[in-house]
Amino acid sequence: MTNRFLAAAAVAVVAATAVTGCAQSSTATAQNNGASASPDKTITVFISGDTNVQNLWEKSLVPAFQKANPGYNVKVTLDLHGEHDSQTLAKLTSATEQNKEPDFDLVDGGFVSKASAANLLTSVSSQTIPALNDVPQDVIKAGGTGGIPYRGSAVLLAYDTKTVATPPKTLDDLLAWIKANPGKFTYNSPKSGGSGGAFVATVLDKFVPADARAKMTVGYEKDLEKYWDQGFATLKDLNSSVFQSGVYPNGNQQTLDLLAKGQISMAPVWSDQFITGLTNGQIPSSVKATQISNPSFTGGAAYLGIPKSSPRQEAALKLANFVLSPDAQTMIIKEMSGFPAISLDKLPADVKDKFKDADTNNLRKGYFDQMGKDLNNLWDQKVPGQ
Repeated sequence: MTNRFLAAAAVAVVAATAVTGCAQSSTATAQNNGASASPDKTITVFISGDTNVQNLWEKSLVPAFQKANPGYNVKVTLDLHGEHDSQTLAKLTSATEQNKEPDFDLVDGGFVSKASAANLLTSVSSQTIPALNDVPQDVIKAGGTGGIPYRGSAVLLAYDTKTVATPPKTLDDLLAWIKANPGKFTYNSPKSGGSGGAFVATVLDKFVPADARAKMTVGYEKDLEKYWDQGFATLKDLNSSVFQSGVYPNGNQQTLDLLAKGQISMAPVWSDQFITGLTNGQIPSSVKATQISNPSFTGGAAYLGIPKSSPRQEAALKLANFVLSPDAQTMIIKEMSGFPAISLDKLPADVKDKFKDADTNNLRKGYFDQMGKDLNNLWDQKVPGQ
């Protein structure tokens, strides 16, 4: 269990149990107990995500970092839901090419992998960020040379134990269950949320050759979309068996709400939203979650990145290393229901116990960004109301 990570989702939820930039004018500053910091120790963290990510930084990570590192100050800016990711990436590209100071020193957002691939981020290793020694190498590799994995999540299969005694264990089992229990399952449209998108991608993947899918996760391979045809036909065939003969919720939360109210018995859900719902009582304790296999639902890590043109490299690396510390990772687990990036052996006993049965081999990477957009549009055309 030394390098348990993301797929901890599956069993963590059973035991108990994205993301990311809009309105760039929305800015918050966490003060270092009133102390002034020198320019080279004043770091701007840019979040391309939701308010829960903002709260994690402003209320937990930043105060803890500043307390542990007197003389450093951290500012947090938010681009809600990543509405301006394209513009942000373009500005970062321009700043890098002109060797100008960027607007931020560390980014937490979904476009980190693109920035890394474009050589806009500082290359990182265990030499510059020692805590990376405690992160699985395959997770680090997936983020490119500049991606710093710091938390994770996955899509799971949630089910109501009042009506489902034994949940499906494989995708084939799940498809058979949906057919045998009409109206008791649904998923949100993939364009409206990642949990529905993961279900759709998983059904498509059932018919996609492994070598083709590998290419489709790292680049835009439109010609390989021909392998989706059988999967879309399968999804279309499910229409009459889905909730109210083909009603697809708008967003991850609406799916959870149907499950919590007992209107459906089973649905794909984001692990962090599910855990949070259980914790605050919005989801009844009778609802559990598991991970299916052959194939499993998708999941992955959230990455940080440090612009190579930032003049505050030392401070940004120090902050990134802190975020991977046991204390910070415990905050992420408790505040966001995220999965730890570092080895469970480094975490407190109560945290390790939550993930003691976790299987890290059952999570799969999602499709490349443009492939995912095509998937969403094709689903709209081929599935609902057909």
